[in-house]
Amino acid sequence: MDAAFTAEQDEMRRTLREILGKRCGPDEVKAAVRTAAGHDRELWQQLSQQLGLPGIAVAEEYGGVGCAPADLALACEETGRVLLPSPLLATAVLAAPLIAALGTGAQRAALLPSLATGGLTAALAVPGPALGTALALTGDNAGGDWAGGGRAGGVQARAVDGGWRLYGEVAQVLDGHSASLLLVAAHAGGFARSRTLLFLVREDAPGLVRSRQATLDETRPQGRVQLRDVEAEVLGEGPDDPGGVLAALAGTGRTAASVLAAEAVGAAGQALARTVEYVRQREQFGRAIGSFQAVKHRLADLYVQVQAARSAAYYAAWDPAQGGLALAQALEALRITSGEAIQLHGGIGFTWEHDAHLYFKRGAADELLFGPVQQLRAHAADAAGLFTPAPRNEKKEVAA
Repeated sequence: MDAAFTAEQDEMRRTLREILGKRCGPDEVKAAVRTAAGHDRELWQQLSQQLGLPGIAVAEEYGGVGCAPADLALACEETGRVLLPSPLLATAVLAAPLIAALGTGAQRAALLPSLATGGLTAALAVPGPALGTALALTGDNAGGDWAGGGRAGGVQARAVDGGWRLYGEVAQVLDGHSASLLLVAAHAGGFARSRTLLFLVREDAPGLVRSRQATLDETRPQGRVQLRDVEAEVLGEGPDDPGGVLAALAGTGRTAASVLAAEAVGAAGQALARTVEYVRQREQFGRAIGSFQAVKHRLADLYVQVQAARSAAYYAAWDPAQGGLALAQALEALRITSGEAIQLHGGIGFTWEHDAHLYFKRGAADELLFGPVQQLRAHAADAAGLFTPAPRNEKKEVAA
């Protein structure tokens, strides 16, 4: 593993940091999330057209930049620093890889170029609060119970006149209220032969009802999606290859975990930097509070925590198989660092309107969506067989 960044990667990070530094201060972020879309559309188009941000990991043949997922992770570390509200996670990290992995040649050709240029946004709709399980981050997704399992609940699909119809509801969909295209996980075949498939649903499909939800973290807007006998197109070969859907979801989950880890590290690092700047300026008893030994010790512990999480995130960007563990460490670092930031800002830090709460809410909301941390670690440990009992050597009894 070569941990050094290339000149192209350094230039991408520098350019992205410069643009976001001008357009994504705390006030701008708060204003953007309160728009109907939940993000700054003008900034999204700028990042898409000038930097090709949503197409970083999309193949060049489909109009993307053709870089590795590691480059997307590095870019998301910068977006995490400013808590950028954008369709980047839902579109480029969750939806585009699934279309590339499962879509037919015609579907990839029709959708990926528009996704890569930012002209089309997409969202992954997974029934229930089970996104982490669907992506095989907090549990095995093979059982299909996370999507309803053919029983009541979830989203059900039925074949009608050579097409498909969907019926059901998904309560928590990242950017689900504004995405132009929905990838809906639904069960087909009834209970006896139930199997999970992914379906494409256009924003103007009759019977599709969407509404924005109130969330803890406004920078991660979510929508409620209701499907009332909605016409849909199956992604890929459909019922002929149901196992491929679960494998593709797990593969996307590994990459998404490494990207989310980098994003959380960026947020934790910025929360720490803002806290260090504050304690250098805030005076008590005639001296800066940052000069007190107790404060120095707390900041040193946070620095070690953030740097360790950054190392884990960079390693996971190189080896996505370690994404779950890296995400657990990064989310823990963000939770601890943002909590300490509130404490070290004193009385002003406890006011709900203070900027430190933006980072705290991001960490808490990401744990609800993709964690919690202990489940991420437990599933990674189970997958690695850390707690599997060693085989016992049974002695053979010799007959007398």
